Amino acid sequence: MVITGLFRDLIVVIIIISLSIIIIKSFSFLIKKLGKKWDLDLTLVQILQDIIKYGISILAFTIILKEMGIDITAIAVSLGIVGIAVGFASRDTISNFISGIIILIDKSFKVGDTIEINNNKGKVTKVGFRTTTITNPNNSVITIPNSLFSKNPYSNYTYMDRRRVDLNVTLSYQVDLEKFSDEIKEKISTFPWVLTDTKPEIMIKELSDVGVKLLVTAWTSDLWQIAPYRSLMAEEIKKILGEKNE
Repeated sequence: MVITGLFRDLIVVIIIISLSIIIIKSFSFLIKKLGKKWDLDLTLVQILQDIIKYGISILAFTIILKEMGIDITAIAVSLGIVGIAVGFASRDTISNFISGIIILIDKSFKVGDTIEINNNKGKVTKVGFRTTTITNPNNSVITIPNSLFSKNPYSNYTYMDRRRVDLNVTLSYQVDLEKFSDEIKEKISTFPWVLTDTKPEIMIKELSDVGVKLLVTAWTSDLWQIAPYRSLMAEEIKKILGEKNE
């Protein structure tokens, strides 16, 4: 009889878990489909999916305890509702949850935006109640607790339609600075990614013992190609300096 009862409980638990997974996946699919149909913000879609996932999971857990004969009311009374809440969700978890709500309400950033926080820069791929996931230019996935966004300054580059590409160069005193500047500006201006309404510039930063330290700048609208564009500028400057030294 005992074995039969345990077997029954096991079957019930498996059925409840299986149904919960099916319901969560079904609602997730439905929310995605409606989101595309109604053109909902992807961030809102992901938040709704989280609500469904956690809500159904908690409900399934409660039903499982009840089916196993565990009195949920007695546990709540004996431990205290506040005690259960604190034990279930730590202060950091609550903070992350609240921060996730604030991000959704303020719309400070959304899925698809390019943001940077604590030297971590990438495109937002998911905004949840607890964490935000970004993918950096190296295709590495970074998970950031939402509470960090309320404690630290962060940048959203998506609202900017352009970004400056900076390159530090040290030029020997033997090189004609004016001629070098003209050649570099002319060459960089021919790059297809350089914006035509803002000309490249060369600024003197410092006169050092080894030469003149310069900052070469150009503007682009492609926020994801800053590093490659900087390399292209460096290669072109290297060629020009090589020709001058021949």
